[in-house]
Amino acid sequence: MKPIRLMSGFLTVGVWTLMSRLLGFMRDIMIAAYLGSGPVAEAFLIAFSLPNMFRRFFAEGAFNMAFVPMFSKKLEGGDGAKEFANDAFTGLATILIVFTVIAQFAMPYLVIAMASGFLEDQRFDLAVFFGRIAFPYILFISLAALLSGVLNATGRFAAAAAAPVLLNILFVGAMILAGAMGWPIGDTLVWTVPIAGIAQMALVWVAASRAGFRLTIKRPRMTPELKRLAIIAAPAALAGGVVQVNLLIGRQVASFFDGAIAWLNYADRLYQLPLGVVGIAIGVVLLPDLSRKLRAGDDVGGQSAFNRAGEISLALTIPAAVALIAIPVPLISVLFERGAFGPEDTAAAALAVAVYGLGLPAFVMQKVLQPLFFAREDTKRPFYYALVSLIINAVVAIGLAPIVGYITAAIGTSLAAWSMVFLLWRGAKTMGPAAKFDTRFSQRLPRIIAASLVMGAILWVSAWLMAPALQMAGIRYLALAGLIAIGIISYFGVGQLIGAFRFSEFRTAMKR
Repeated sequence: MKPIRLMSGFLTVGVWTLMSRLLGFMRDIMIAAYLGSGPVAEAFLIAFSLPNMFRRFFAEGAFNMAFVPMFSKKLEGGDGAKEFANDAFTGLATILIVFTVIAQFAMPYLVIAMASGFLEDQRFDLAVFFGRIAFPYILFISLAALLSGVLNATGRFAAAAAAPVLLNILFVGAMILAGAMGWPIGDTLVWTVPIAGIAQMALVWVAASRAGFRLTIKRPRMTPELKRLAIIAAPAALAGGVVQVNLLIGRQVASFFDGAIAWLNYADRLYQLPLGVVGIAIGVVLLPDLSRKLRAGDDVGGQSAFNRAGEISLALTIPAAVALIAIPVPLISVLFERGAFGPEDTAAAALAVAVYGLGLPAFVMQKVLQPLFFAREDTKRPFYYALVSLIINAVVAIGLAPIVGYITAAIGTSLAAWSMVFLLWRGAKTMGPAAKFDTRFSQRLPRIIAASLVMGAILWVSAWLMAPALQMAGIRYLALAGLIAIGIISYFGVGQLIGAFRFSEFRTAMKR
């Protein structure tokens, strides 16, 4: 995949992810308005996070990080790719069906593991009830993730990137319907979760079938390829487990502060927008591309792909991070402050937004650096690095919580992300020329930072001047849109002027 082709794939995934994140904002704005940061909201958020946590562990984490490079190499060599994919599909489905049944019985313990602070009040029983309904989502979304890996490895990114849009469309539609019919919002949301999983899986299954990979569940069998997949996936599974423990630490800390789980969730939605559009898009496109280039012995092409991915990631992420730090209160107040979500909630969530903003470039660079290891089927070192980040997160989040409060969950997450990036970067230095930053990257990075800082100063002053409009009903949305436009124009104007990037590169990729 040439650099322009890499950019084209990135933009395809990024545009669909942007649509999903915007719809996700609409979803969370409605949840905040209907439920605020109350017990039903927190119980639903924990219940929905359970299948998503294990999904990242089974499918998008360990399994796909091992599966995609192996599948990509089989495609490159023309050697039994479809049979291998079908065996993996069957194996994953078998494991998840058994796991889902076990989880139904173990749900009270899973809720305790996620939020032991719920034990003392009504949130616990509600979260257990919601969790049992939502958990089958893991089966459908994990199989959808594997099918998405198949599509991405063949260079077909659109259907897999569009699947998350369905989830948010169904959530928004369900809340509108529930409001019109007088149904309980929490119950309606949680029943929508497994329905959305089925819809997402169906979309990518049809797309994979049209691409020549009609995968079905057959009698499970352990082939030599699956044994190798399991061996490679095991360290990645452990690394994924460490990442999920990091998330658990944050939720456990937050569960002891009323409303904190909801505050952190709404803050998470804001920083997940640039993370999803940039980081996930780069990760999805870069891993199969690097795997093919390594198999072909193309170190020059691999280095170019790695550097352009890092360059475009930071060119879009660093200004987003600066914006989250500079204007968190206007962002949260305009987007979420209504109904049951009040000014106190805005202040608490805005603080979390700023802290997550500090870690945003690290979250994205992990997506750029990890494929260097996974493309070489090296899953052990990322596991060891994840362990170090876990220790840092635990010490900060748990140790400082009695002094600083709920915000230590966000501080620990951001510090752990930066430690992970440092370790990945240091480990990648031994991988040869394909993993080295080139001259163009080294020259542009300081300019990207400079343009972002100038933009941040302009945003801060503009937000101060526009404060009355940002608080005025009826025009605050336009005011926020104007503030964002000021940031975009100032960043890209300064960036073009000082050579942080070239508009022609974006135009060429968009045309393709």
